[in-house]
Amino acid sequence: MKSKYRNIFLLFGLAAIVTMLCSFDMEYDELLANLRRAGIWLPAVVGLWILIYLLNSFSWYLIIRDGKKGTPVPFWKVYKLTVSGFALNYATPVGLMGGEPYRIMELTPYVGASKATSSVILYVMMHIFSHFCFWFFSIFLYLALRPVDVAMGSMLGVVGAVSLLAIYFFMKGYKNGMAVRTLRLLQYVPFIKGWAKRFSESKRESLERVDSQIAELHKQRKSTFYASLSLEFVARIVGCLEVYFILNILTTDVSFSSCILIMAFTSLFANMFFFSPMQLGAREGGFALAAGGLAIPGAFGVYTGLITRVRELIWIVIGVLLMKVGNSTSANKMK
Repeated sequence: MKSKYRNIFLLFGLAAIVTMLCSFDMEYDELLANLRRAGIWLPAVVGLWILIYLLNSFSWYLIIRDGKKGTPVPFWKVYKLTVSGFALNYATPVGLMGGEPYRIMELTPYVGASKATSSVILYVMMHIFSHFCFWFFSIFLYLALRPVDVAMGSMLGVVGAVSLLAIYFFMKGYKNGMAVRTLRLLQYVPFIKGWAKRFSESKRESLERVDSQIAELHKQRKSTFYASLSLEFVARIVGCLEVYFILNILTTDVSFSSCILIMAFTSLFANMFFFSPMQLGAREGGFALAAGGLAIPGAFGVYTGLITRVRELIWIVIGVLLMKVGNSTSANKMK
């Protein structure tokens, strides 16, 4: 990628850092006091994401390899782009608007534009798909552990129906490809429909090639498909340890299964506010509501949201710094 484009993405990341520093709804002395209260659990929470990003990177790496023994992209590069890509996604509203173009542009010198685009689209689909699988799994976990009244039963029914519908459409997309179909849908969206029409017409052959690569993974590389999905799902379960670590700062009367339910509800609530950059306020509110719904003091949920926000800030800084590291590659010629 040219340095000027990388610097544009870098500015997005720096903007996210400044926004997050200004978004803490408390005095910095109070913030520092809360961080000191976390003690060794704060490094544990931050360090946990080394493993989570490792699982995410393996999931994407499997897609890039596409069943082959080797790949021109070293794994450390995939890990770096994974961390930086997620950092950039925090910087933009609507999500998936900064990190994915960055990943495509950085990966293109290694595998070519078509392969880079299809692998990134496939990984994004897998990442979102695992969200719905996680929510669907959490419904049955809740039914096994908690009493269900009419209101909660109705909500679980709606979430289950939406998750099943999403899973169905994702499976259809994997079988037939989604690039061309997505561009067609964008042609009905105000403000960008003109661009979408021009892009789909000028890049139709490339988009069809991307769709064929997406469909090929599901049809001919089922082991790769399910291995990648499993890694993403496991990453979501491992991510629930973050809530478990934080709540153990405040109480020992919390189970890991409850933390899975808290994380499921929080992620569902936060994704309802996908248009908010870095989901400011939505995640903290989701933690408080989820904790209260499981008979855990709502203040615990607010504290969990605070520590999570600090962890995000630390990893955004790491991701932004990584954008300027290891960019002198021997893969500057197109494949």
